[in-house]
Parts: sequence; C-alpha cells; structure tokens
Amino acid sequence: MLDMESKIKNLIADVLSEMGVDSSPSAGEIATPQLEVSLPDLTAENLSEQLLVPTPVNREAYLKFKQATVSRIGIWRTGSRYLTRSLLRFRADHAIAQDAVFNEVSAEFIKDWGLAEIKTKCCDKDQFLTRPDLGRELDDENTALLKKSCPGKARVQVYIADGLSSSAVEKNAKDTFLALIQGLKGHGIEAGTPFFLRYGRVPAMDAVAEILQPEVTVVLIGERPGLATAESMSCYMAYNASVGMPEARRTVLSNIHKGGLPAVEAGAHIADVVKKILDQKVSGLDLKK
Repeated sequence: MLDMESKIKNLIADVLSEMGVDSSPSAGEIATPQLEVSLPDLTAENLSEQLLVPTPVNREAYLKFKQATVSRIGIWRTGSRYLTRSLLRFRADHAIAQDAVFNEVSAEFIKDWGLAEIKTKCCDKDQFLTRPDLGRELDDENTALLKKSCPGKARVQVYIADGLSSSAVEKNAKDTFLALIQGLKGHGIEAGTPFFLRYGRVPAMDAVAEILQPEVTVVLIGERPGLATAESMSCYMAYNASVGMPEARRTVLSNIHKGGLPAVEAGAHIADVVKKILDQKVSGLDLKK
C-alpha cells in the first residue's frame, strides 16, 4: 500500500515537473500548483454588436434589428443547447441582477451625499424581500426621525429609496436628483429636504406623504433588475398622496439608466412633469399631457 502511494506521488511530481511547477513537498505533502488565469469580462461585450449565427441570410438586416433591442437575438446553439459563451454571459448577467437585489446601498454613498437615513419596518434585506407589506410602512421611531430631518408641507418632497436595485440607485440617483432640483428652480419651485429610505417599496411614498404632507411626493427608486440591465431606476410622483390610494394616482417615469433614459435628461423631464402636476393639481391617469 505504501509502495503504491509512493508511486502515485512520484507520478504527480513528474507531471508537475514537466509543467514547470515546483513540486517540492512541505510537511510530507506535494505542493499545489498556483496557476494565474486571466478571464475576459463577458458582460463588457455589447450584445447588440454580437451575431453568433454562422450563416445569416441577411447579416446587415440582422445586426440592424439587434441595434433596436437589448433582447438576446442571434445567439445560436449547439444541438439543443446554448453555445458555451452565450450560457456564460447569461449566467454572468443573472449574477449581476442578483447582486443588485441582495446588495445594500452603501453607507458611504448616503454619507457622501449628506442624506438622513430613514428605514421602513423591515429589519434587513431578507425581510424586505419576503415581506413587501413592511416595506410600505414606517415605525414610530423612524416617523419621528423623518419629521426631525425634513420640514413638512413642502411643495415638492423628493427622496431616494433603494427598492429592488442598489446598483440603480448608486449609478443614477444623484445625477437625476441634481437635474431635477435645477429644473424645479427654473420653474420657481422649491423642494423639501431630501432623505434616503432604506428597504423602501413604492407605496412607502404614501406613508411619507401623510407624515410630511407635501403637495407632490417624488421618489427615485431602484427597479427590479433584469438580464438586460441591473441599473434601471424609476421615478414615481403623486399629488396629495395618502395611504391606501389607488395605483392609478401615481405618475411614473421608468428605465432611467445609461442604456435607456439618461439620468440628467430624466431629472429635467421629471421637473417638467412635477410642474404640470402642481398646475393641474392631479397626478396619474387624471394628469393631462
């Protein structure tokens, strides 16, 4: 038995030697080779420029079609399965989407912005994902903190919530907010003190509105991520919002990200929409364009 083990160790040592790896044993064990492997970042590839169909009938038309959508068109197959490269890209994009959902908006992001941090009734990310109802409400402690941090009865109250994508908020919220505030000032509209709401769902804006009583409540919130992008943010607006109001009273602008509506452009557009809401004193389906 010992002789067999010795032969196996010698065989492994010979193989490692041929590979140019030092196999000198330490404490009676054969050293494990340390190999450095550099892998390309598949998510950096532009899918709209990638056509894996080997012999397309009209390559130019196919590529033009791909430029119009972020869908995975023309990825081809091997037998009944995806190509390995396509499968790896799919899994990489899925991992990015999961990170966007499960990661927290960093404390540094909030601190650098100088925002007060308010929290819904959710105690952590797991409860936020499994108990949507708690992400719509504030407890007494956070209600008091909100009242202390933000003066009430503003014409427009803007706040930021993490929602379902921390990545979307960190990538887009600040530029959108700054453009929004600039646009409101251009219309002669003052906004209240902004804050950050952790573990916030969209209807939490109704609770915020009842606490601070602004005319218009505006929330910038991370959208549910997909395989096309995990950085998409939405903006919800409501006039005289209240808990239990119908969803039809919300006005929404979605797909705020670098591949959709750019953050700065979105902020300017939101300011114009808020001006219409204040002029017409309605929001959602009742708002006339």
